Amino acid sequence: MKHQLLNDKRIDYSIIFPVICLLLMGLLAIFVAINHDYPHNLLPVMGQQLVWVTVGCLAALVVMFFSTEFLWKWTPYFYVLGLVLMVLPLVLYNPRLVAATGAKNWVSIGSVTLFQPSEFMKIAYILSLSRLAVWFQQQKQEASLKRDGLLITYDLLLTLPVLVLLALQKDFGTALVFVAILSGIILLSGISWKIILPVIGSFAIGVVGFLAIFLNEKGREWLHSLGMDTYQINRISAWLNPFDYAGTIAYQQTQGMVSIGTGGLFGKGINHLDLSVPVRESDMIFTVIAENFGFIGSAVVLGLYLLLIYRMLRVVFISNNLFYTYIATGFIMMILFHIFENIGASLGILPLTGIPLPFISQGGSALISNMIGVGLILSMSYQTEVKKEKGIDQQFTPNRTRKKRARN
Repeated sequence: MKHQLLNDKRIDYSIIFPVICLLLMGLLAIFVAINHDYPHNLLPVMGQQLVWVTVGCLAALVVMFFSTEFLWKWTPYFYVLGLVLMVLPLVLYNPRLVAATGAKNWVSIGSVTLFQPSEFMKIAYILSLSRLAVWFQQQKQEASLKRDGLLITYDLLLTLPVLVLLALQKDFGTALVFVAILSGIILLSGISWKIILPVIGSFAIGVVGFLAIFLNEKGREWLHSLGMDTYQINRISAWLNPFDYAGTIAYQQTQGMVSIGTGGLFGKGINHLDLSVPVRESDMIFTVIAENFGFIGSAVVLGLYLLLIYRMLRVVFISNNLFYTYIATGFIMMILFHIFENIGASLGILPLTGIPLPFISQGGSALISNMIGVGLILSMSYQTEVKKEKGIDQQFTPNRTRKKRARN
């Protein structure tokens, strides 16, 4: 069975290769970080990470065999289940963890932290938006601003419950990921630029206005009175003037920036860390790669991400399946935002938001969620080859599927 699976030509190994390389790089970077910072916890942490990698790989393998029809049918149930799970952190949480992070985004029982539901909701959300986009296109309405406005309304109605729960969890960083996914799928839906450009313009004006208020001390007090948490204000302050707060709230960020700089071109070598960077095994894992392997090693990691995204795009083009196209777009937007935000925060370009680096950062929820996403991409390639072998039209049409079932 194992031999047959490895020799199955329907499996796209060009996607598996960069993912495996990133997973191995992650294990190495986590080993270095934990061995340096918490050597007494090395075996438990590495053992736990290996379990998560194994579970993630098995999840990707299972999802690879999901058919288009199965995903279409079960997507609404995944969405509802995701919302139910996102309620749990509001009830089952660790007060100490909430005090440290400022967010109720982890399900905890006592002192045991179990999982982060929002990571799995990302996949359910991508599937739901994709299903909605395909369903809306099947209505064959004439292109108009009214049609575009209706589609955006449906998208927002699907998004609103997720953002409300994230607001209750006070998890602003994860909310940005969902916004990135939504933006990518809306752009792919063919929404008129007469709508998109004003939205982009309003967003830019909003960002500039926010910064203008934030840079004023009374403005920060006003934002705090409106409900903005102190830890969020501190993170933005540390981003804008990191070295002014290097000994306090910006310690993590400035240490990370210096750590990356000291790596130079080739790095200091494996298991060689001179600076103290808090939680570098998760949110700041890129600093470990840069300090150990330098610019060359960092470029290799970015190259692996680019290769993975390129191969995912190739699969979409070959599949000729609209549902798959939207799913892949949502997943690619998710991965791109994670990479951009995590590395940007490590470099001091963006504020710290607690976004993990895909396939590399320590943690189970994000890793397994990402591997499920990889499984979806592998499913596209696998199902495309299966349909080619059977001589079946690759284009998935929900209406046509229902008619066939009715005749049967």
